[in-house]
Amino acid sequence: MIQLQSLSLRRGTKHLLKDANATIYPGHRVGLIGRNGCGKSSLFALLRKELDIDEGDLQLPTQWKVVSVAQETPASSRSAIDYVIDGDTHLRQLQKELALAESKDDGVKIGALHAKLAESGAYDIEPRAATILSGLGFSQSQLRAPVSDFSGGWRMRLNLAQALLCPSDLLLLDEPTNHLDLDAVIWLEKWLQQYTGTLLLISHDKAFIDQTVNQILSVEQQTLVTYTGNYSSFETQRAERARLQNIEFGKQQQKVAHLQSFITRFKAKASKAKQAQSRIKQLEKMETLMPAHQDSQFHFSFLDSVSLPSPLVSMEHIELGYGDKTVLEQVKLNLVPGSRIGLLGRNGQGKSTLIKLLASELTPMQGDFNLYKGCQIGYFAQHQLETLDPESSALEHLQRLDKKASEQTLRDFLGGFNFNGDNALSPVAPMSGGEKARLVLAILVYQKPNLLLLDEPTNHLDLDMRHALTLALQNFEGAMVLVSHDRFLLGAVCEDFYLVDNKKVQPFSGDLDDYKQWILSANTQDVDENTSANASASPSVEKTDRKTEKRLQAELRKKLQPFKNALKKAETSMTALSADMELVEAQLAESDVYEKENKETLTKLLKQQGDLSSRLQEAEMAWLDAQEALDSLESEAM
Repeated sequence: MIQLQSLSLRRGTKHLLKDANATIYPGHRVGLIGRNGCGKSSLFALLRKELDIDEGDLQLPTQWKVVSVAQETPASSRSAIDYVIDGDTHLRQLQKELALAESKDDGVKIGALHAKLAESGAYDIEPRAATILSGLGFSQSQLRAPVSDFSGGWRMRLNLAQALLCPSDLLLLDEPTNHLDLDAVIWLEKWLQQYTGTLLLISHDKAFIDQTVNQILSVEQQTLVTYTGNYSSFETQRAERARLQNIEFGKQQQKVAHLQSFITRFKAKASKAKQAQSRIKQLEKMETLMPAHQDSQFHFSFLDSVSLPSPLVSMEHIELGYGDKTVLEQVKLNLVPGSRIGLLGRNGQGKSTLIKLLASELTPMQGDFNLYKGCQIGYFAQHQLETLDPESSALEHLQRLDKKASEQTLRDFLGGFNFNGDNALSPVAPMSGGEKARLVLAILVYQKPNLLLLDEPTNHLDLDMRHALTLALQNFEGAMVLVSHDRFLLGAVCEDFYLVDNKKVQPFSGDLDDYKQWILSANTQDVDENTSANASASPSVEKTDRKTEKRLQAELRKKLQPFKNALKKAETSMTALSADMELVEAQLAESDVYEKENKETLTKLLKQQGDLSSRLQEAEMAWLDAQEALDSLESEAM
């Protein structure tokens, strides 16, 4: 087992860990969590013996083989599969010794080496490597392609495949999902569930941690705190500890109120569909666990757009591709305020291609594509991190957008993204990937978009920032199209899922658990009309007339809008009146107000109480009337 005893660790002048203690037992799968910069990666370096302990003791079994993902990938001519196998240096050394023994015709040596190679898994290593590469998204033709042909993200997948293929007693994975699509994440999750060694995982993907670990090691205030169970269990335990310690989390109450309002509205309109019900459970769980994030450094919301036209985007008979290659065909999609679409699909099927069309980075090969007047796009993609000016600060980036805003106003805004004090004035160049991603999001939010296009927005973001982004997206009033491997985010903010597969973009009727089964199913290489007769674990793709359906949806939204406006107005009124009522009732709870000399004050307060109670009842009735009208119209449309 691994034991950390009174361990202290510094990087430069910064004290990362002080008097930290922890025990990790063989075969345990441990999630290492904590804010960016708290020392998680440094602890990995310590386990790899790349750093020395400042104080204390680290006990790691000397016979254990420690494997981690290489951060550099040479642009070699080695094929992808050979490069992955090269990671098993012991096996490659045995193969060299065998070649030498064969050249010398040393029969005894040859026999002994064959036995060692068999013990090392040499005779099935190529199919095992091919299976891992396939699971991580590589096609059969790519297995023999040279490493130099692959981009940086795909080379990181090759390094991950190397680590998974190597025999190991301790496997260290630092953000392994950052360069993966959702289908590859699901495959990796299943692989890790079957891993028999000891796993130490750094990740900011809640759903992934939940499915892969059975213990949490949290870096808190320069020490290590152990929690049993997965990430959900950690949130529950930490939230309860916060309550027991009577920690003040009043600053979270506004977010709690917003989240409850979101749940209430969603409940009111949700059918009994599995997708809707699973989302409601997730949202309610988020509210319960808010105290676990009460000390978050991030707090922001999307600003109201200048206008909110409907529709924002329409497309008919769209064909998309690159050069002569068609990626998507016959795409029909309308986006109106309130559309919350999550794109699902295997790697390379066209999710990002569709996003690029909406962002006007691609033009359709054919078909009708319309961005309507007043549509203000907010586009987040990983390549946009590279468009930041490396010599400019976060503050300067915003000042270029809004020359009239005061410095203090912009600094207050940036504070919600944890660019405080000197951080707001520091140049972009030395920023981490997470800091750059936060700055791109801050710039996006400041521009008041009414159409959000988010392509893997959570890469590099830590858990608290992901939580803040989730809350902000839930309150966004425009349209949203999201591609993400973060299932927690997808489930919490998307109301509709579309499957991008086999050159088609069509509604997906299941929830994310169904999509996981669809990915893992052996008979899901192609999604067409025949798959609708498959087992219930593989949800069908709806085959309706999308043009008619979208027209009816648009008509329904138009009918619903007045009642939604009335609902929102009533909710605002109820919130304000409830707050006023609390103030009055607090004054009535004071004993001295009932003294004879305060009779006039008491009379005034009682009158206010009665008036507020009456107005609150009226607001509640207005809310109920609007909700009943909404329910009636939506029931008729079903």
